[in-house]
Amino acid sequence: MDAKNIVISAQDLTKQFGDFTAVDQITFEVYGGEIFGFLGANGAGKTTAMRMLCGLSKPSGGKASVAGFDIYREPEQIKRNIGYMSQKFSLYEDLTIKENIQFFGGIYGLSDRVLKEKSTDLIQQLGLAEHAHTLVGSLPLGWKQKLAFSVAIIHQPSIVFLDEPTGGVDPITRRQFWDLIYEAADQGITIFVTTHYMDEAEYCNRISMMVDGKIAALDSPTALKQEFAAETMDDVFFQLARQAKRKSD
Repeated sequence: MDAKNIVISAQDLTKQFGDFTAVDQITFEVYGGEIFGFLGANGAGKTTAMRMLCGLSKPSGGKASVAGFDIYREPEQIKRNIGYMSQKFSLYEDLTIKENIQFFGGIYGLSDRVLKEKSTDLIQQLGLAEHAHTLVGSLPLGWKQKLAFSVAIIHQPSIVFLDEPTGGVDPITRRQFWDLIYEAADQGITIFVTTHYMDEAEYCNRISMMVDGKIAALDSPTALKQEFAAETMDDVFFQLARQAKRKSD
């Protein structure tokens, strides 16, 4: 983690839908190589905030930059310089492993030559050489997860956004996935991750907790547990979640 290298910066970032303020003047920074947890209950506003940072939704107010690009003026440059993985793993189940890699590599702008090399290397690294022409839909969950994450960073982005990537999977598979996150962070990729699992908050360098569209707390897990006199991040979350008044984004 490099605190001198700010890769995401948001100041008073706001998103309104009519009279409803989904994201309410949030301000924070994320550093290069950091694993940054973006937490909150359903309806807290975290997915809406992530969509703005990814260049998928225009803010109603405030300002922000991602990988050095302005979210108002340069959303397409942002999309080319980040990776993204959702809870559904962002894969096409009716395509083979190789076809998925080639498809997403093309979306990320890799040349045919580079994509061919990376495709071969990635399949070998994942130990899937004998399954390159297997439909993704028939793969075990753990394999899908590894493949989706690897595809999300195939173009070596400076930042990867993970939107509840471990939702609905078993604890062992979740822990294996976090090994992949650590490996990516060690390579200098900044990880911006949302999760419902408070045990996963312990794996982050810093976390923010959103309540009703605002950032209610932001610090390292250790510091937050001290601040709230809590033994676990679950305890911190419950103390903050009790303040929530709304139910959905």
